[in-house]
Amino acid sequence: MTLRTKKTFRTLAQALALSGLTTLASTAVLSQEVIDPRMPHILDLDERAATVDRWLKDRLDTLVAPLMRREGVDMWILVAGEYDEDPVVKTMLPATWLAARRTTIMIFHDRGEEAGVERLAVARYPVADLFPSAWNPEEQGDQWERVAEIIRERDPKSVAINSSEDFPLADGLSAGMRRKLERALGPLNEKIVEKHGLAIGWLETRTEAEMAAYPQLVRIAHAIIAQMFSEETITPGITTTEDLRWHLRQHVSDLGLDTWFHPSVHVQRASQSAFSIANMSLDEGDVIMPGDFLHVDFGITYLRLNTDTQHHAYVLRPGETEAPKGLRDGLAAANKVQDALLATFKTGRSGNEMLAATRKAIEAQGIKGTIYTHPLGLHGHGAGPGIGMWDNQGPMKGARGVYPLRPNTAWSIELNAEAEVPEWDGQVVRFMTEEDAFFDGETVRYLDGRQTEITLIPRQQ
Repeated sequence: MTLRTKKTFRTLAQALALSGLTTLASTAVLSQEVIDPRMPHILDLDERAATVDRWLKDRLDTLVAPLMRREGVDMWILVAGEYDEDPVVKTMLPATWLAARRTTIMIFHDRGEEAGVERLAVARYPVADLFPSAWNPEEQGDQWERVAEIIRERDPKSVAINSSEDFPLADGLSAGMRRKLERALGPLNEKIVEKHGLAIGWLETRTEAEMAAYPQLVRIAHAIIAQMFSEETITPGITTTEDLRWHLRQHVSDLGLDTWFHPSVHVQRASQSAFSIANMSLDEGDVIMPGDFLHVDFGITYLRLNTDTQHHAYVLRPGETEAPKGLRDGLAAANKVQDALLATFKTGRSGNEMLAATRKAIEAQGIKGTIYTHPLGLHGHGAGPGIGMWDNQGPMKGARGVYPLRPNTAWSIELNAEAEVPEWDGQVVRFMTEEDAFFDGETVRYLDGRQTEITLIPRQQ
């Protein structure tokens, strides 16, 4: 069956499902989109590639010039070796390029407001129509000498490279490639400047087209979590947290998507020893039982964008119709920490300033919380300012702590609150929440809402 035939079959299957004409047997072979009405449509691979390339061209046409002028540079050079790509270069490759080819060199030259930014590729293979080729290997065998010629011909005041001690995502020029570049440039090396603001600005900025689709990406992730946190997947006394981790991986694979980290599913329960974030990766899996408080940390990659979500569920004991009040109150406290953090979002503020203001606000409310929020986008732990770390609630050292909050950026609002649960003899429980949001420069909005009520297993009608 071809992709096109599959697509037609899905459309027909959806129509039949909506009209109530499907049988149990036929429903079993329908896609997840039909089984779960909350699941948005997922594009086929060819449609994804076309979307990625369209978004990429828009990004190159609209973002690079303002970034270069903001940072005060008139030339930007990016270099990547095959399978050792600069993180920025990786996001500038056409959708059908799964890696750089040989040595791929991209050059941006700002010729001014009227002429705009010239894009060039000094590479063995054409980089689609995004970067016109500026090198003929048959006529000039030395790729690096051609780079030096381009610089001499255009005579920029400065040549920016991706090198940074504070931002790994802006540190993409390898030591070996830098040595080759410097040998080729000779006296022109005095023009080289390190400008992490270019790489960070490119990676952190979301476009209008991306943000039109981003809520659906988050909705897909939420639908996958909802299916997992249900009696369809969980049988108390049998299912383990390790089962659920691999269920998520398999479900994502079946949908033709990917995860950017291995999912995390854990249990907190009455009479349990203190929960430790540091030891989460050592958990080999617990059998899920009635009365367990479940936590998931899960993210998908789709259309080169990433999601990051943490939600909670409660497995009802016989006779229960809701989670214990102490657990409900704890989630409400975590929601208050979210509110306090979002109230600090203001263009130009540093992550350290936002952390300090949030901590002051929650301490005034008597809430014990921890904030470790990060940017989101082309990487899960994205480019931009850091707002706390789970193991450090003081100022973040280096440029990342003072880097300013900018408009048109996406965020993973990640944090937790700790609260005693009276029904568990006052045991301290950690309520870990993570929701995806967008800052437009004035306000912050959640991309697909946030969890304010604990998911119940089994669901209550």
